[in-house]
Amino acid sequence: MASPTPIDEKRLVEMLQDPKESHAAFDTLMRTYGEKIYWQIRRMVVNHDDAADLLQNTFIKAWNNLDHFRGDAKLSTWLYKIAVNESLNFLQRERSRQGISIDDDSQDTFVVKQLEADDFFDGDALKLELQKAIAALPEKQRMVFNMRYFDEMKYEQISDILGTSVGALKASYHHAVKKIESHFLNE
Repeated sequence: MASPTPIDEKRLVEMLQDPKESHAAFDTLMRTYGEKIYWQIRRMVVNHDDAADLLQNTFIKAWNNLDHFRGDAKLSTWLYKIAVNESLNFLQRERSRQGISIDDDSQDTFVVKQLEADDFFDGDALKLELQKAIAALPEKQRMVFNMRYFDEMKYEQISDILGTSVGALKASYHHAVKKIESHFLNE
C-alpha cells in the first residue's frame, strides 16, 4: 500500500484563509490530522468519549482561531498545541471535580482507573500493563513519552508544541522510560 501524499501545509493554510476554499480545506485538515490528534488526546485522557469530545473542541478552537494562525509554526504543531492544552485543561477540571490535588499521588491512580474502566480498550494483558505504566507517569513525562514513542515525533517538534527545551524533553523521556521499565521489573 502506498503511503499517503504528504500535505502541503503552506498551501493548506492559504486555502483555509480563503473564504471560498476554507470549508473544503478544513475538511482536509480534519481528515489529515484528526486520527493522529485523537490518539494523542486519547493517550492523555484515556477515555474514548472524552477524547472524542476534546478532539471536537480542538477543531472548533482551530476553526474559530484560523485568523490568528500566524504561520510561525507548522499547522500540525499548532493543532497539537491546541489538543495538548485542551487535554491538560480537561484533566485539571476532572481532578478538581474529584477533589484531587495536582501534587497528590492519587492523580496517577485517576488516569489508571480511567484506563481500567474504559470499555473501548481492546488490548491484551501486556498492553494493559504498558498503558497502566504510562498512565502512572506524571503528565509532562506521559505527554513526552506518548509523542516520542507512539507518534515518533522529533524532539524539536515536541519542543515547539510544549514550549520546553530539547534537553529537558530528552531528560523527561529518559525518566519516563526508566519508570516504565521499573514498573515491569516490579510486576
